[in-house]
Amino acid sequence: MAAWLLELRTMSSPVLAGHTFPGIRQQHYKFKSSCAFKLQNNLTTVGRRFYHCMNSNVRCSAEDVGVSISYSGGLEKDSNLASSNISLYDARVLYCVAPAMGHNKESHPESNKRVPAIIDALERLELTPKYRNSEVFEAQNFKPASLDDIATVHARAYVAGLEKAVSRASDEGVIFIDGSGPTYATETTFQESLMAAGAGITLVDSVVAASRLRPDPPVGFALIRPPGHHAIPEGPMGFCVFGNIAVAARYAQRAHGLKRVLIIDFDVHHGNGTCDAFYDDPDIFFISTHQNGSYPGTGKIEQVGQGSGEGTTLNLPLPGGSGDNSMRSVFDEVIVPCAQRFKPEIILVSAGYDAHALDPLAGLQFTTGTYYMLASNIKQLAKELCGGRCVFFLEGGYNLKSLSNSVVDTFRAFLGEPTLASQFDDPAMLYEEPLSKVKQAIQKVKHIHSL
Repeated sequence: MAAWLLELRTMSSPVLAGHTFPGIRQQHYKFKSSCAFKLQNNLTTVGRRFYHCMNSNVRCSAEDVGVSISYSGGLEKDSNLASSNISLYDARVLYCVAPAMGHNKESHPESNKRVPAIIDALERLELTPKYRNSEVFEAQNFKPASLDDIATVHARAYVAGLEKAVSRASDEGVIFIDGSGPTYATETTFQESLMAAGAGITLVDSVVAASRLRPDPPVGFALIRPPGHHAIPEGPMGFCVFGNIAVAARYAQRAHGLKRVLIIDFDVHHGNGTCDAFYDDPDIFFISTHQNGSYPGTGKIEQVGQGSGEGTTLNLPLPGGSGDNSMRSVFDEVIVPCAQRFKPEIILVSAGYDAHALDPLAGLQFTTGTYYMLASNIKQLAKELCGGRCVFFLEGGYNLKSLSNSVVDTFRAFLGEPTLASQFDDPAMLYEEPLSKVKQAIQKVKHIHSL
């Protein structure tokens, strides 16, 4: 059995990116008290929805182009409409919810309040099927990923060991399965992690199927946890259990014949797990923008892939304080030319919202407007390069207010509606960006990758 499984133990004061966990806990309490979300009802509602999904055996079929999904508008006056099946092909946004309600540790920033906070914000701002009818759909009753799906990225020994290890949590409550994150597990973590990966697979199926019938398929968004981009092939890491986006990339290749996959990761932390999974693969281009020097300390600009995969990994560490102007330059000067040269057949996005200026775990200055820009531009890039096939995967984001507002604006970008950033963002929270350092980093990465 792997060494990490032999060392499972309760940890008193783990370290994250050079800071003791109690310090993070204090910050978490501070921002949690300022978020006026009515979470309790959502925790219950989303939890019921999730456990219903866990017991179902339904997945959108890749082969059945007539597949439909449940309309979940919740219109009390017309229960027949609420339960009817409506084609997903009229939708502009398609999302799945896998909130992992049982995967939770008190005061941990990666808590089961994250996805319900997003759902609450989408409801308040009328971006759910209840208000948008055929424009926005939630795909329900999807299957968890299979063990074979997970094994396309992760070692089978890790998967089997984790399944056995979580049984300890039924006696001990919460166990730590990786100290660097710290990454915890409960007795439901294994099944809930399979559900998170299954949501991504379902969205790949649905978006690809829709793209066969129309030139503008819906953009998919997997509102899932645990996140995945830190999970390495051999084990968990950095709050992540399974590499959700990596599993989906392999699935897109295997099930749909989409050989060339572009992964864009704009989480504040380097997606080391995704990077490791495809470091020698010429058919998956991985682009990561992240804060220089942040957890887990990987993602150096000189790391470009190896063997036949040399040149298909692009890491761009950004100096602390980088914000909207910096990211616009990065997108235009680095991401766009890379994508155009690579010619992907699908674009997958590790959407981490912890680069926001209000997030407690890092030091970049993204705003809600930054995320709107990224969502809008990536959607357009997918339209130009790969028939609109694009799926976002929730990664980080630990201030519930900035996380939910940013996802709201992401949905609005998908719908082609104006940003609400001026309502969400306070310019007073920002300071001058280190634009000269950002320019140097951009020039260096352009030189390395011949852009």
